[in-house]
Formats: sequence, structure tokens, C-alpha cells
Amino acid sequence: MNKHNYVAIMAGGIGSRFWPMSRTNMPKQFLDILDTGKTLIQETFERYKKLVPAENIYIITSQEYVDIVKNQLPALPIENIVAEPSKKNTAPCIAYIAFKLLQRDPEALMVAAPADNLILDSDAFIKTAAKALDFVGHINALVTLGIKPTYPNTGYGYIQHEMAEAAPAIHKVKTFTEKPNIDMAKTFVASGDFLWNAGIFTWKVKTLLAAFEKHLPEMYEVFAAEKEKFNTPEEPAIIEQIYPQCTSISIDFGIMEKADNVYVIPASFSWSDLGTWNSAWENMDKDYFNNAVAGNTVMIVDAKNCMVHVPDNKLVVLQGLDDFIIVETKDVLLICKKEKEQEIKEYVAEIKRNKGDKYL
Repeated sequence: MNKHNYVAIMAGGIGSRFWPMSRTNMPKQFLDILDTGKTLIQETFERYKKLVPAENIYIITSQEYVDIVKNQLPALPIENIVAEPSKKNTAPCIAYIAFKLLQRDPEALMVAAPADNLILDSDAFIKTAAKALDFVGHINALVTLGIKPTYPNTGYGYIQHEMAEAAPAIHKVKTFTEKPNIDMAKTFVASGDFLWNAGIFTWKVKTLLAAFEKHLPEMYEVFAAEKEKFNTPEEPAIIEQIYPQCTSISIDFGIMEKADNVYVIPASFSWSDLGTWNSAWENMDKDYFNNAVAGNTVMIVDAKNCMVHVPDNKLVVLQGLDDFIIVETKDVLLICKKEKEQEIKEYVAEIKRNKGDKYL
């Protein structure tokens, strides 16, 4: 393993589309959504330990989740848990970890990835990630992983790339498109030069920070002005001052869509961003009637194509339902048509307006 290789796992999101399991105090990355015996962040951490040693893995999360990370990842050095004082999307959190790594290792190469991706072929993924690290180690490039689309998904972003190879199996990126409508998604898939955006990035830290200086100069300046204090006892207080000055913006919008040195590696391993209950259903074992069930005492009577996630101690009998999401927690029962799952965020907002934060 190259001692200059690092991984930053982003684990600060709320995952509101997985409500009511995913709550403000215990979001989806800390849950066993797929009923595998491990939480999503545990699966992600184990995957990246095949790429770099545990001491080179950082978890960047909200201050309120630090204790959860400690409990779920006891093999992770405590000093590698990086706490954000507020949620500001992915650009500030990546800038934060980049400046920390620059102070630790000026030659650092970094993979930045979400905590909640599902990747079934871990070996194929690690091989692709290693290829990306090798590429950015030799060229000043920002690399993203693209997944060969299997159908016209409207919930993913798309990357269009040059057909010519810049290096073996690596292409220059032409455009990024966020969540297209179904007709556009069909066109993208048929064209052969579009990939799903996996949101997994690789770069040399110095190359990334040069991109911040060029494309997000104000954000770069507030971090750079205090860079000597990273990895010292002064860091927490400094971050409390820096974050309110940062714009809430994604790394995609802030850097990747503006830079001219962006490349993509097409990958064919099975991948899902696990953004919705339907994506969980797609990736779980199913019974004869296509029901995905998490719960030991669920009785299916003439129900099909359902996503069921209920407590093991609760007897649940389902009859006559087709294409529903059924999720129960200790205080909430959700019954929703799968085709309406994108509206769950709206339901959560309505609950907040009418019931406050009690059920969030």
C-alpha cells in the first residue's frame, strides 16, 4: 500500500428519503438498511480497509454523530473522526479534510466517497480505486468514477465523456447533468458515452486545493488563512469560525463542473447510492412474490413487489398489497406506494410543520 494514499468517507447527511428509519439523531449511514448485520458506514469502512490502512481513513461527519462513529468503528483512530460544526454540503467538508491532509502529508492522494454507497463486488471496486490513485499520482487530474448505466434512472446524475481514452480505460469528461427527465435519461443510456455519477472522487490534495483556489477562491482563502492550525489543539475553535463563512455548495457544482482537468473511469461493478427505499428493495433478497422483507415475523398473504422493514418482535400480516413500501419503527408506521417514494421528503417536511421535530 502506498503510504501517501488516504480515504475520506463523508458521513454527515440525514438521509430523509429513508424516513422513518433514518432520523436526525440516527441517519441512514449508521443503520443496517439492507438487513445484512452491518451498518452502511461499517460496510464502507471495511471496503476501504482493503485499499488503505485504517490509520489513513478519515470519517468526516457532524459533531452530533461523533460518538456513533466511535461506537460503530472501534478500529478507526479517534483522531481520524473529523467533526463539522454545521452541514454545508460536500465542498466545505472536502476542503476541510484536504487541508488537514496537506498538513499531515504534502504528497497526499485522496479518495473522497459517501458512507452509504452499496458496492457488491468489493474486489473490482478496489481495483478501480487503485487505478484512479495511480493516475492522479502521475498527472494533475480530478478523477470521478462513472458507472455504466443499466437502465434510464432519473434519480442519478450523469457524466458524458470523450470516447477517446486519455489513458487506458480513462476518459476526459465533457459534461455533467443532474437527474434528467426520463426521455433525456433514455437518450443518455442509448448514446453510449454517458455514465452514472457515483460521487466517488480521487485526486492529489495539492491538485484539488489548486482547483479550490481557482473556482471557489473565497472558501479556499478562509481555510488557507488558518492552515497551520489544522491537526493541532486549536483546530476545533478555528473550524467553528471558518464554517459560517463557507457557502453551502456541492463539490460537483463548485469544482468538478467548472474544472478543465476532470477525468472519469467507467466501472461496471454493481453500485447503488442507496438513496431511497426502492433502491434498498432492488438490492435485497426477495421472496417468490418479489417482496423484500427485513423482519423475522412478517406473514405475506397475496402481496407482491413490496419493500417491508419492520421490527423483529412485531408480527406483521400483509394482504393484497402490490408495490408498496411498509416501514415501521417504535413510533412511526409508513405505508406508501413505491412510485411515490420521491415524495417522502415532502411528507417529512409536512410532518415537521404540523408535528414539530418529535417524529424526525
